[in-house]
Amino acid sequence: MFSRTVLFSCKRAPQACLLRGLATEASAVSAAPEVVHVDAALSKKTARPNLHTGIILNRSPIITRTPTAFEKAYYAYQARIHRALHNPFPYEFYFKQGSPLESRFNIEERRRERKAFGAPFGVQTGETSEAEKLAEATMRDEEEAMPRIHEADIHSDFKHLNRRGQRNLYLLLQKQENGAAVWRFPQESVEKGELLHHAATRGLEVECGNNMDAWIVSRNPIGVFHPPSPVNVDSAEKNAVFFYKAHIMAGQVRPNRTRAQDFAWLTKGEIKTRVDPDYWLGIKDMLSDF
Repeated sequence: MFSRTVLFSCKRAPQACLLRGLATEASAVSAAPEVVHVDAALSKKTARPNLHTGIILNRSPIITRTPTAFEKAYYAYQARIHRALHNPFPYEFYFKQGSPLESRFNIEERRRERKAFGAPFGVQTGETSEAEKLAEATMRDEEEAMPRIHEADIHSDFKHLNRRGQRNLYLLLQKQENGAAVWRFPQESVEKGELLHHAATRGLEVECGNNMDAWIVSRNPIGVFHPPSPVNVDSAEKNAVFFYKAHIMAGQVRPNRTRAQDFAWLTKGEIKTRVDPDYWLGIKDMLSDF
């Protein structure tokens, strides 16, 4: 009910009361909730793909790389400069005169001179003493350096960890996919609520066994690969593989025969010849070129 004051003011200013009523009605209309029509196709939530983790298990180089011809020439030049400018070694202070140790040092020094400057440097003058003969005999019995090419390289043994000692090797497993034999990195599905790096650790042990010591470098993946899906496949059936890098420290792979038929330690170039083109394009940037 209106009070007398309101009725009296409306009698004196009927136009102001009308405007006030219209404003109140407009505010009530604007406060009403808006009805938004959303397309059913847009409101549908996109399904997440199936997650997998892959392990790029690496065996680092075990010997130094063979220098190129330019590097050999550079090192030889630096060695000649160093030997030409260095002060003579005071071997009289460290070795007894006429002892086999002094003779051995002189023999090794002549070899270094001949290697650095070539003939006629390092050529022995005069007769060979008994101490020098004894020193040469003891030097012949010493062990020689092992060859840089392993027997596994000669016999093409792709399972041996000592092959291609100058290169980075990566573990690949031979599996069956859609009735065909394919080469893949160790891979495992991610269970619900499981962290990615936990799935990677579990998958490495499931597929490669526990007969080796491996170290996963980080909890963060180094790359992701989306396998191509056939046409007319629902998004829920698509896959995403997150790759983790790991190093083998000791031991050897013993693959699970129910999941992998064979394994091989391969270089980047050898991997390219074994995997399919789509898989190669997805992983090639995660591997070392040498």
